[in-house]
Amino acid sequence: MEDRTIDRFRRWFWRPPRPHGQSLRDRSVTNLELLYDLVYVAVIGQAAHHLAEDASGRSIAEFAVVFAMIWIAWINGSLYVELHGRQDGRTRFFVFVQMAILALLAAFIADAGGDGGRAFALTYAIFLAVVAWLWYSVRRRDEPEFMAVTGAWLTLMAVSIIAVSASALLPPDPRLAVWAVMSVSWLVALKLLGQRSQVFQMGVRPTVSMVERFGLFTIIVLGEVVIGIVDGLSRAEQDFITIATAIIGLVIGFGFWWMYFDVVGRRLPRADGSAVADWILSHFPITLSIAAAGAAMVSVVEHAHDPSAPQATAWLVAGAVALGLLGLIGASWALEDARRLPGVYRPLELAMAVGAAAALVVGWINPAPWLLAALLAAILSVLWFVAVGEFLRAGAWAEVESDATPEGERA
Repeated sequence: MEDRTIDRFRRWFWRPPRPHGQSLRDRSVTNLELLYDLVYVAVIGQAAHHLAEDASGRSIAEFAVVFAMIWIAWINGSLYVELHGRQDGRTRFFVFVQMAILALLAAFIADAGGDGGRAFALTYAIFLAVVAWLWYSVRRRDEPEFMAVTGAWLTLMAVSIIAVSASALLPPDPRLAVWAVMSVSWLVALKLLGQRSQVFQMGVRPTVSMVERFGLFTIIVLGEVVIGIVDGLSRAEQDFITIATAIIGLVIGFGFWWMYFDVVGRRLPRADGSAVADWILSHFPITLSIAAAGAAMVSVVEHAHDPSAPQATAWLVAGAVALGLLGLIGASWALEDARRLPGVYRPLELAMAVGAAAALVVGWINPAPWLLAALLAAILSVLWFVAVGEFLRAGAWAEVESDATPEGERA
């Protein structure tokens, strides 16, 4: 009896991963995935804190590259569990291994653009190696038709591991350039795989849990806006102007939340490879912009009494709003609802493009920090009212609310 129990435990603990094509459409996001995402709070927070300390052009470029690497790590880890993970010991073990590596990675992010970049590069290469082994374990169980896609993915993983490891030997500027090239290569590869491979469409199918997972990651970066506001308040004189500027800055974070979850969140992308890839890729500028806005809030609040914010800060927060809106446009193009409700999404996409341009104009004008924040918050607020108006005009707003309500709670 004892031997049988041990045998059952072994079989449960080390079950092989699900092969491609066996997506679980009714699965829910697990507590393990929620814990895994929480580690990225620390990782992204360290990167945002470094940008908040120095919102120069170089720091912004460094933040964009490092954030891209963090996002690529999250994509690999989260998609593996979504497509191939199980409720077993093996999945849990490797998720905890990734979390341990990411915790160590967070310690090196603050100086990733300097001497700490060597340790960051080697730690990141170890993370990629662990994930590459997981993807290879899937490839060993795949049907022949998936071999081309998994082979391309593993080749990209291998090249990335070699490139990032070798970058540890380079000075800071060339090292950052290698990371930038690697990050762009991942974005381009994902786009090409989705656009040109029917196998990608069979292997990466949109599910409710996938949509929920990307929404949760968006919430994580939205937390950086709150952290930035609190950090700025703790450093500045806490008088009426400073507190008012902070509250207005919070409205920018609320505006991002409303626009994302009412326009894109909780909505499935179309079930074709190109749309799924575009939907995934659009989350990179969306989350990058929100995290960058959170970092900029520290300086906006700190300089609340100045006649204008530092120019780099103004461009950072305004550019973040503009980039986030463009990312939302890209995500909306890939939605099934955009095809079903063109009368809603086409004018809304045009309005968001105009809003992005208006945000850049605000950054160029660079008024007083409180007014800078107020104008950007107003842009997001107006766009949300446009979205609500379009959905109501099409009779689709109640439908969204109905879809989000549990069956037992409906009237």
